[in-house]
Amino acid sequence: MLAPFFAFFSVFMLYPIVINFYYSFTNYRLGQKKQFVWLNNYKNLFKDPDFLVSLKNTAVYALFSVLFLTCLGLFISVILNRRTRMVHAVRTVMIIPYATSMVAVSMIWLLLLDPTTGFINKALIALGMNVPPKWLHDVKLALPSLIFINVWKNLGYVMLIYLSGLQNIPGELYEAATVDGAGLWHKFRRITLPMIAPTAFFVLITTSIEAFKTFEQVQIMTQGAPVNATSTVVYQIYQRAFNDYRMGYAGAMSVVLFLVILAVTLVNVFWMKKNEEKNIW
Repeated sequence: MLAPFFAFFSVFMLYPIVINFYYSFTNYRLGQKKQFVWLNNYKNLFKDPDFLVSLKNTAVYALFSVLFLTCLGLFISVILNRRTRMVHAVRTVMIIPYATSMVAVSMIWLLLLDPTTGFINKALIALGMNVPPKWLHDVKLALPSLIFINVWKNLGYVMLIYLSGLQNIPGELYEAATVDGAGLWHKFRRITLPMIAPTAFFVLITTSIEAFKTFEQVQIMTQGAPVNATSTVVYQIYQRAFNDYRMGYAGAMSVVLFLVILAVTLVNVFWMKKNEEKNIW
């Protein structure tokens, strides 16, 4: 019964990972003979200003995306944890952006944020702003704009995950706390947070991994511009592999990205276990 899954996993996941790790130690280019260069690709990576900038951009993008998604998702899910028609309608509206592909979302926001013909700037001009922002063409606003779009798109997903956790909390706990005179904050602090902690951990891990892998937004909306202000690691991997055909160098970038994601995941796991042992919630 498991053989088909293992066959698929081995051919389409395990083998590419292993061969990519092998290529990262070579100077492999498409159509040319491979030669081992050992750690030269990794040494050059950390002298490559484009890669270092993309690494910083990816870290900033992931940090703020995960922070806003985790906190806003929990806040909104607590508010929407009701059984009314209005709440059901709001939940449906919020999940629509997540159900839409990132390609479609990026195209829509690209039109909205256009500095000359975009609806947002036209609205700002109508409200009296003489010089509206350039958004994706501004070094200081381009990356925050991408972060905002990512949060807007994925907030509905995070909200649903939190809601599933909140609705599994026994109502008797809140009733007992009410009898004991506990207020809303104490209920949230002593009941909701401890019970929702495993769900929050899942949200933290999944949103972190997705944030580090971001590519479609950059490829469609900015191509790393302006001045590499929105270039990410995955976008750099794509550029080196399919524009420069430097497969070995791109493979080294992929390995570094894998190690970064692994480190972030392990830190989150360690932090979660430490909090459970101390019963910090």
